[in-house]
Amino acid sequence: MKSLKELYKIGRGPSSSHTMGPEKAAKMFEERNPSACSFKVVLFGSLAQTGKGHGTDVVLAKTFKKPVEIIFDFVENDLPHPNTLDLYALDEKGNEISKWRVLSIGGGAIKVLGMPDMEEPDVYPHNTFEQIKEFCEEHVFSLYQYVKYFEPDIDDYLTKVWTRMQKSIWKGLDRNGTLPGGLNVERKAQYLFKQVDEHESPETRVNRIVCAYAFAVSEQNAAAGTIVTAPTCGSSGILPAVLRYTQERNGFSDHEIIEALATAGIIGNIVKTNASISGAECGCQAECGTACSMAAAALAALNNMTLDQIEYAAEVAMEHHLGLTCDPVNGLVQIPCIERNAVSAMRAINACSLASFLSSTRQISFDAVVETMYSTGKDINSRYRETAEAGLATGYNKSRLKKSKKK
Repeated sequence: MKSLKELYKIGRGPSSSHTMGPEKAAKMFEERNPSACSFKVVLFGSLAQTGKGHGTDVVLAKTFKKPVEIIFDFVENDLPHPNTLDLYALDEKGNEISKWRVLSIGGGAIKVLGMPDMEEPDVYPHNTFEQIKEFCEEHVFSLYQYVKYFEPDIDDYLTKVWTRMQKSIWKGLDRNGTLPGGLNVERKAQYLFKQVDEHESPETRVNRIVCAYAFAVSEQNAAAGTIVTAPTCGSSGILPAVLRYTQERNGFSDHEIIEALATAGIIGNIVKTNASISGAECGCQAECGTACSMAAAALAALNNMTLDQIEYAAEVAMEHHLGLTCDPVNGLVQIPCIERNAVSAMRAINACSLASFLSSTRQISFDAVVETMYSTGKDINSRYRETAEAGLATGYNKSRLKKSKKK
């Protein structure tokens, strides 16, 4: 498995697959072709279907220092990945100098076909939770100690990650108004955070604060603010919300949160390695489902739960996201994405709670549910995998909503 630095990336939203991945590819391609006079980019699959809403064309136009033509190909469907783009370097006569076919595989990561030497090397020798658990039991390691064994200097990077996550929360809570994109979605994080009722129960307060934090990060992402992929931009609000609330409630130190981030990172890495964290490839179960598993495992680690309990928390969290579609309205990471982060954050807390009681009775491993998520994602019709061709993306009707409010 790759370094946790390849999972947790600090960058601008709204989409790791649609903006961060193509941006990275464009920078690398231009650096490799300094003699080119201009460039051409052809976007396929989900990058074409929802590229406008996600701002893919805007990011590419800003990234290239030389003229670039951006083409949306809605026809070709025999693709190696739903997020495929072709990059062309052209001379002064428009002749092709070089070409890359790039896959934006989720979380801002890319693969350049035919160029395996450009991939980051593996850091961890294990790929499954079962393998990692066996290693940890043999060495009497926690998951954090496992991470430190193979990435001894990771604490400094995870500290930056945690600092950025908290900034995203505070910035999101400080903002109000309408998000860009044309849907007129109002920011709600600040309202949730301040909406205190004197009769509010402890359970209601948990829901409200955790959801406010998830909304804050997700709204920052939707407004192209700086966030941390956890594991993607579209699911970036779940882990920070759970960790920040838990720290405030229980007084955990920043170092304990760093340890929890390491545990969450291993869970995310397992999914990324053996399945997918791309909504275009496997639906939102791959994004919010993975983020929920990461948050549940992190919370379990903070509560000093066993490896079996941590695994069960992650498994429950993922299992109950199976089949979740990715159907962003207008291709924007707003509806249903923002609310979904809040719901998944609460589900992570519930999954951890359940694991504290029932881990000894579990019959499904985390590895099995990851494999199931991947096969389920492949079976989901492509119209429900970040193409904005079905589901809420087509069922959303603003005029009908207005009429219902008038009644």
